Amino acid sequence: MGVPEPLAGRMSMAEQHEYLRARFSRRTMIRGGAVTLGAVAGGVFVPGATARAATPSRRPGGTDTVDGALVAPFGRHLAYGGDPRTEMTVSWQVPVAVKKPFIRIGAHPWDLSHKIDAEPRPLHTPAGVGASGDHTQYYLHARLTRLKPGRTYYYGVGHAGFDPAEPHLAGTLGTFTTAPARSEPFTFTAFGDQGVSYHGLANDALILAQNPAFHLHAGDIAYGDPAGQGKTSDTGFDSRVWDQFLHQTESVAKQVPWMVSYGNHDMEAWYSPNGYGGEQARWQLPDNGPDADNLPGVYTFVHGNTAVISLDANDISFEIPANLGISGGTQTRWLERQLKKYRADRAIDFVVVFFHHCAYCTSTAHASEGGVRDEWVPLFEKYTVDLVINGHNHVYERTDVIKGGEVTRELPIGGTAYPETDGVVYVTAGAAGKSLYAFSAEQSYEGHEKDVESVASFVCVDGGRQSEDVAWSRVRYLDYSFLRVDVTPASRGRLATLEVRGIAETGETVDHFTVARRAR
Repeated sequence: MGVPEPLAGRMSMAEQHEYLRARFSRRTMIRGGAVTLGAVAGGVFVPGATARAATPSRRPGGTDTVDGALVAPFGRHLAYGGDPRTEMTVSWQVPVAVKKPFIRIGAHPWDLSHKIDAEPRPLHTPAGVGASGDHTQYYLHARLTRLKPGRTYYYGVGHAGFDPAEPHLAGTLGTFTTAPARSEPFTFTAFGDQGVSYHGLANDALILAQNPAFHLHAGDIAYGDPAGQGKTSDTGFDSRVWDQFLHQTESVAKQVPWMVSYGNHDMEAWYSPNGYGGEQARWQLPDNGPDADNLPGVYTFVHGNTAVISLDANDISFEIPANLGISGGTQTRWLERQLKKYRADRAIDFVVVFFHHCAYCTSTAHASEGGVRDEWVPLFEKYTVDLVINGHNHVYERTDVIKGGEVTRELPIGGTAYPETDGVVYVTAGAAGKSLYAFSAEQSYEGHEKDVESVASFVCVDGGRQSEDVAWSRVRYLDYSFLRVDVTPASRGRLATLEVRGIAETGETVDHFTVARRAR
């Protein structure tokens, strides 16, 4: 995207951002282009000092004269607020600037009298930054609060000239359901590394059929930056890929909260020093993490008896160090506080953690991340985390139960893990849509089990790759897939359970196991 490769390789994300902004600011001033120095210095479209985006000095293409009746919203996607029982954010996109954007919401499709203004967050990418040319994307967000738990709401998004309450626009309405006030059975789904493809679309269709309460996307969301090194020299960057992704995902995300964490392909150097300025324009996630401006993908929420924590592994990645150390250790300290709090809460049975880089994986592409093992695995074990979900490697792989780097309990397909006594189970679910990777050992999955004593692999450490032979790789499946997790609270005489299934794009089950806990 503009910094010579040898120079980019030595720069942090923040340094590359400053280089790129200086270069393109000077270029556009000299040419009299769409971006001015004043706009670069003062155009704030995304909350937070680190999430500033260059803004065009004029509306491109005369969009201030476009009739709003001719502009239809697209790319709707939901996200929980900090309290999923009472808070939801509805986000969407329009192809050009519109006036007075809003959302209508009500308990019935014929009663949408409650109207709330939306927050616009235009995102400008000038010509020369990647392949998209001079391009402005228009994202809109409406935060809804004081909702009622366990209630289904109808909503419609619009703007001046386009009112979803009009009868002829009834087909544009969507629905969502808030989390219940008390624990009850529910389902959630998860994967990583989707991008835009037929396989991504096929997985979305299957996910919708599971009727999940929410969906977890463990990083590498749209692949606007296909190189994924977090460098301004990355080639092929195209911000318009996000338009395609959000349109592809809308069938699910308009009614199921689509909760993302950020991966290496989600760092886009032009928009902000941390690389997440573009993400902050496109997503509104819970802002209850340790530093919502600098680490917008770090947050937590509770649904029923299950606490979910999203982490940003770019902060601790030795393999791709563009943002290595960005939190200064605050993320890890925050993680421990959350884990300690949740384990002291008698209403919470399960803790699920998801993030991008793998703690344990044997794929020949990225394998395991040593930074995760150093920083977070000891905390997962100390506080008996029930399930860790990763992406990064475009495969499905599931471990035995692990503690201290060793197998404490073999977990065959159909088996049960007891994290209170045994350790942690890790699942790599990175085969959501992008091109698949490979394994060094044979595949082994439901109906095709092939046990091996050890698998040759490696872990990414400070300074390079370190070879290792591992005994914890239990299930390996090399085709498109996702996770389904059925959560059942404890009842009299029965354990609380997570029933976890790996489901292929064909609909076949390739893995299933149970995580169980005693009633508290």
